Amino acid sequence: MGLSRVDLFEAIRRDRQREELSIRALAHRHGVHRRTVRAALTSPLPPPRKRREQPAPKLDPVKPLIDAMLREDLTAPRKQRHTARRVLARLVDEHGVNTITYSTVRDYVRVRRVEINAEAGRSVQEAFVPQTHAAGEEAEVDFADLWIDLKGIRTKVFLFTLRLSFSGRAVHRVFASQGQEAFLEGHVYAFECLGGVPIKHIRYDNLKSAVSRVLFGRNRIESERWILFRSWYGFEAFYCEKGLAGAHEKGGVEGEGGRFRRTHLVPVPRVTSLTELNERLAGYDAADDARRIGNRATTVGQDFASEAPLLRPLPSEAFEPGLTLTPRVDRYAQVMVRQCPYSVPVRLIGRRVRVLLRASELLIFDGRSQVARHERCTTKGEPTLVLDHYLEVLVRKPGAFPGSTALAQARRSGTFTAAHEAFWARARAKLGDAEGTRALIEVLLLHRHMAHADVVAGLVAAARVGAVNADVVAVEARKAAEATSCHATSNGNGEGSQPAGAAPSDAAALRSVVSLTGRRPVDPATVIASLPVDRRPAPTVAAYDELLPRRRAIQPESSPTSMPTSMNTKHRKGNAS
Repeated sequence: MGLSRVDLFEAIRRDRQREELSIRALAHRHGVHRRTVRAALTSPLPPPRKRREQPAPKLDPVKPLIDAMLREDLTAPRKQRHTARRVLARLVDEHGVNTITYSTVRDYVRVRRVEINAEAGRSVQEAFVPQTHAAGEEAEVDFADLWIDLKGIRTKVFLFTLRLSFSGRAVHRVFASQGQEAFLEGHVYAFECLGGVPIKHIRYDNLKSAVSRVLFGRNRIESERWILFRSWYGFEAFYCEKGLAGAHEKGGVEGEGGRFRRTHLVPVPRVTSLTELNERLAGYDAADDARRIGNRATTVGQDFASEAPLLRPLPSEAFEPGLTLTPRVDRYAQVMVRQCPYSVPVRLIGRRVRVLLRASELLIFDGRSQVARHERCTTKGEPTLVLDHYLEVLVRKPGAFPGSTALAQARRSGTFTAAHEAFWARARAKLGDAEGTRALIEVLLLHRHMAHADVVAGLVAAARVGAVNADVVAVEARKAAEATSCHATSNGNGEGSQPAGAAPSDAAALRSVVSLTGRRPVDPATVIASLPVDRRPAPTVAAYDELLPRRRAIQPESSPTSMPTSMNTKHRKGNAS
């Protein structure tokens, strides 16, 4: 095995020192060039080898073109700069270069971009400074984009994340938008999960939910509702710089959003509602307490256990994150909220109502009474209607019922079931379209004070005998409700084996309906034999007959209130005169 260059230089220097050989003799002995001998005698450290520059006959002609594109990026927006693939596409389209490969362009761009940035005086390498955070003092908040399959449709939602800087304990929640209602509701949920509020500040970027205007430096004009919220919970807001530099100031929550998505939300989650997804996220947050951040010896849950007592206690009353609005009800019994119509009872047409707009729901009040509750719609212009709100007017206009938008939405949501459809068809066949529709509306009115499952059970029971009367449905629905209640009570502690709102068993729901008009053959002997034997004596009126002779025998004497005949006569004469 040959000597290394360090060993070779050491041997040359040793022979020169011991034997005082000439440069030619040393070169001949060690089989090297005389330049190598002179280099070894000058310094024991071998000079670095020069890299051989390979000629690039295809790349050399286009290097000035690539350099020009990369210099354009010095003044271009950060998200609109050239990539290696875009550079290659421009070379092909604009200059007709078809002999160069993507890998060749990629390797050259990777090296040359750094050199051009250095020539322009820009930082070549970005440095990061480790930070230490005190327990219970700081937190970070941010929204991250998230794609889900909501009811089979690929939908973009937003992942709210609040992360404690000391322990790394994070709370996640999904919302349909990044509006102020979602921003505040996410804080309220996170504070309740953590059991307290950071005592120093929370770091934010320049979210429109909190900042109305960005001023010079870190000065911001905040929205009044955001100021009220911070005052309610007693914490300060620390606003990061704009752009990439600001993202580094809250790097913990920036990295947390990506980590959480990659760990728990890959592949794309499939859910039927955001509520279902948020329940999953709560389980993921609890599971993350067992993980370790970096090279820490303790877990996130252990660090949070020591940090939780240091948080500021929550206020006695929770903050209402919803926004209060007062729209007017139009002639279609709808209110317009954020360019989406929502239905209310028709009796409120023309009046102003109070709307509490939350991140995922909409509450409508008439005075202090809640008259409607809707899931918040995120599609501009799409109406959200409830069939029950229009029943009073549909009784008077039954012809409008089949084509109503509220009916179509009730069918899609599953509240208007196949049992309703069968009852409606049977009622129209027997009573006609108008009266049959009115009979169905009477059944729909039962849902206001009876459980949906009980009414459906009543419809199924009525269908067994072909009844089209709402009273029959009401009776059978009450029987189903009583059967469900008795079954729940028999299981102990007043709790049944079925969940609340679940349909009762077939045996309880489909009890037989007694037909009052049905004519059935009856055997009189069978009926008489089934009656109980009456052993009481026959009735008699002998005691009453004894009163008749006694009444004749007793003659009443003059009554103290009776007047003499002469006085009566005189009285009558006086009246005559």
